[in-house]
Amino acid sequence: MRDTFEVRRYDAAGRLGELEVPRADVTVQTPALMPVVNPHVQTISPAILEAEFGAEILITNSYILHGSDELREPALERGLHDLLDFDGAIMTDSGSFQLAEYGEIDVSTEEILQFQRDIGSDIGTPVDVPTPPDVDRERAESELATTQERLALAEDADAGEMLVTAPIQGSTYPDLREAAAAHAHGTDLDVFPVGAVVPLMNEYRYDDLVNVVAASKRGLGEDAPVHLFGAGHPMMFALAVALGCDLFDSAAYALYARDGRYLTVGGTEHFEDLHQFPCTCPVCVEHEPDDLREASAERREELLARHNLHVTYGEIRTIRQAIRDGDLLELVERRARAHPAMLDGYRALLSHADQLERTDRVSKGAFFHLSAESARRPEVLRHRQRLDRFDLDGDVLLTEGSRDDDYDETWSVAAPFGPYPRELAETYPLNAETPEQLEPQAYEAAARGVARLVEANPDAEFTLAYYEWPASALALVPDAVECVSLSDD
Repeated sequence: MRDTFEVRRYDAAGRLGELEVPRADVTVQTPALMPVVNPHVQTISPAILEAEFGAEILITNSYILHGSDELREPALERGLHDLLDFDGAIMTDSGSFQLAEYGEIDVSTEEILQFQRDIGSDIGTPVDVPTPPDVDRERAESELATTQERLALAEDADAGEMLVTAPIQGSTYPDLREAAAAHAHGTDLDVFPVGAVVPLMNEYRYDDLVNVVAASKRGLGEDAPVHLFGAGHPMMFALAVALGCDLFDSAAYALYARDGRYLTVGGTEHFEDLHQFPCTCPVCVEHEPDDLREASAERREELLARHNLHVTYGEIRTIRQAIRDGDLLELVERRARAHPAMLDGYRALLSHADQLERTDRVSKGAFFHLSAESARRPEVLRHRQRLDRFDLDGDVLLTEGSRDDDYDETWSVAAPFGPYPRELAETYPLNAETPEQLEPQAYEAAARGVARLVEANPDAEFTLAYYEWPASALALVPDAVECVSLSDD
C-alpha cells in the first residue's frame, strides 16, 4: 500500500487527493495542473506560476538539461529548484518525448534517473517507449516489454527521496493497457503516467482516449496517483478526472499563446477574431483585444499565456468543487456539449459506468437529468443492481400514479431509474430533477429496471401503470407484466 497518496473524496471515479512529495516537503492537492516549463524559454517564470497562480507542482525536461552546454552544470551545481526559482514540487521528464519524436536518444534509464536525482528532481521518470496509437499488436507488445524492463531498472535505481514514475504503455489495446497498469502497480514505483495519448487528443479521438484510460485504471489500485501525459487543454480535464486522473501537464498555455490562440473551457479561439474577451480573468478585465493587437509580439504572448493559465487553473478549481458538491458528471456533460468529439468521449465514459460506480458516492445533493446520456450514469446502474435485494410476492403495482389498495404492494416507478419503494422517493438519486419531456432512452432505462425486479421476484405478479412511455420502452417490459396506460383514465 503506497503511503504518498491519499484520496479524500470521490465522485464517479474522480477524486480529491493529496500527493506527498517528500523530497520537496510539499503536499500537492489533486486534481492538479503541472505547467510545463521549458528550461531555455520561460514564457511565464516558475516564480510567477507559484506566486500568481498558486502552482504547487510543475514539470520540466531533464533530457534537455542533460544535453545543454548552458544549463547542465548550473543544474548540477545549484539544483533544479534554485535554477528555476520554484519552491514547490518539480517533476522531470526523461526524454521519452524526444524518443517518440526522433526515434532515439543518447541516454539510458540509469543515467537519466541518476541525473534527475543529482539535479534535485522531486519526481523522476525512466525512459519508457511511447507506443503510438493503432500500431500492430506485435510492435505494441514488444515496446511494452521494453518499457517494463526499464521499470525494473528504475526500481533498482537509488532514487533516495525522489519519487519515480511507472509509465503505462500499450498503444490502443485495452488489454495491454490494463496488463501494463497491473504490472506497473506491482512495482514499488510511485506515480503512474498514462503515456502516448497526445496523438489521440490531437486527433480529437476522445472516445479512444477514454477507453485507454479506463483500461489503465482497471489495472491500478486506488492508492495509485494517475498522471495523464500531455493533457493540457482545459476542455477535457473534467472528463479525464471523472475517469480517475489526478495530474495533468500543460504546455498548451504557452504553445497556444505563441500561436495567438486563446483558451476557453469550450475550445480555442484565435484572439485576432475576438472583438471582446469572454472571460473575467485579470488579463481580460484589464485589456481589450485591440490592446493585444497593438502590443509587441513578446508582450502579446505573455498576456495570452497568463489568460490561458487563468482559464486552466480555474477549470481545475471548478472540478475540485464539483467533486465536493457531487455534481462532477453534470460538469462533464456541460463540457461535452462544447464539441461533438467530446460528446463521443462522454458517451464512451458512460460505457464504463460499472467501473465508475465502484467508487461513486452513494449519496449526493441532487441528480440532474440533462440528456439521454443521463440514463446511463452510474447512479442509474447502481439502483438497477440493488433491485435484486428485494423479496416480493403477491400482487405488486409499479406505477407513475398514486397508491392503489387493491394490490398487496404499491411501488413507484420513474424514468430513468425504474421501480422503487415509495418510502425512498426523497432519497438520492430518486429525488432527481428531470425535464417534463424525457427522451426514449430514459424510459428504456426504467423498463430495464422493471425487468430486473421482475426477474428477481418470480413469485410475484406485476402490473405496470404508466403515462406516456414510448413503444421502445414497453417492448423491454417482460410479457408477464400487465401494462396499463394511465393516460386512458
